[in-house]
Amino acid sequence: MSDDRRLEVLRAIVQDYVRTSEPVGSRSLLERHQLGVSAATVRNDMAVLEEEGLITAPHTSAGRVPTDAGYRMFVDRLQQIKPMTRAERAAIARFLDGAVDLDDVVSRTTRLLSSLTQQVAVMQYPRLSRSAVRHVELVPVGGTRLMIVLIVDTGRVEQRVVDVGRDLTGDPDVVAQLRGVVNELSVGQRLNEVGARLADADERVAPADAELARTVVDALTLAAQERAEERVALAGTANLARVGSDFPTSLSQVLEALEEHVVLLRLMGSMATVDRTEAVAVAIGAENPYEPLRTTSVIATTYGTAGGLGVVGPTRMDYPQTMATVRAVAHYVADMLDG
Repeated sequence: MSDDRRLEVLRAIVQDYVRTSEPVGSRSLLERHQLGVSAATVRNDMAVLEEEGLITAPHTSAGRVPTDAGYRMFVDRLQQIKPMTRAERAAIARFLDGAVDLDDVVSRTTRLLSSLTQQVAVMQYPRLSRSAVRHVELVPVGGTRLMIVLIVDTGRVEQRVVDVGRDLTGDPDVVAQLRGVVNELSVGQRLNEVGARLADADERVAPADAELARTVVDALTLAAQERAEERVALAGTANLARVGSDFPTSLSQVLEALEEHVVLLRLMGSMATVDRTEAVAVAIGAENPYEPLRTTSVIATTYGTAGGLGVVGPTRMDYPQTMATVRAVAHYVADMLDG
């Protein structure tokens, strides 16, 4: 029973410190929370929590604040992540539904996530290796030029205009046949497999159109390979300045780390779950693998199987609400891209 009571005291300290940013004393705990025990018992419980390394006194005779271990126990003991309200989910849907392309989806998602959590939002672009062709469109645009449009299942759209060496304006049947062949061979295939899948496209058209097919295949293979590097986007770095007191000596290091997109990509990769589940990964303080971020907490998850998204902020954050928000936004983005 005493362990359960001490957990309640720890939970109360975390909640009060997150809300006020002030060290929490036994008197304020009794005033703000219905703990049902005496002041002496609360002081004793706080002493035990301190001995266990779950809280600490930042100054002599001051109240107590949670340690990284204290936050970890608090997060691990959460019974469940509180779902967002219907109104909150509707607000997410309204904001993201207006996106016109993948870049807009990513931009809107990071801005929304940083606004809702008041943290730095990070989103990994959909992984190229897991992207597949949804549709290929071929459109004559005048003279010998042909527009090739590659549409990917994660929302990415690539366009190329190539000179095919012949006027296709009055020959729609040739374009329609080649469009059918290309889509038959490539739709549903991973982008890194497109070139191999289309290798014999020139053998499926009339000999007179074989050179045209090879030109289109070369352009499609290039479009599938271009921008193959993984990318991240972030928003809300100004939110760190708002809580600068949480980073008395390390804010500049945190900001520099956030500018290193390779670090963020590795961070998202290390925290991402394998598939779409209810899981939300939380790395607190020293648990972060990168030294400059060890004064922060990172909350991340995957959106479908496409990539990762999450937030970076001080260890003094509202974990239940932030975890719920990250999960809700990730689920909506996954549904939108899958659609």
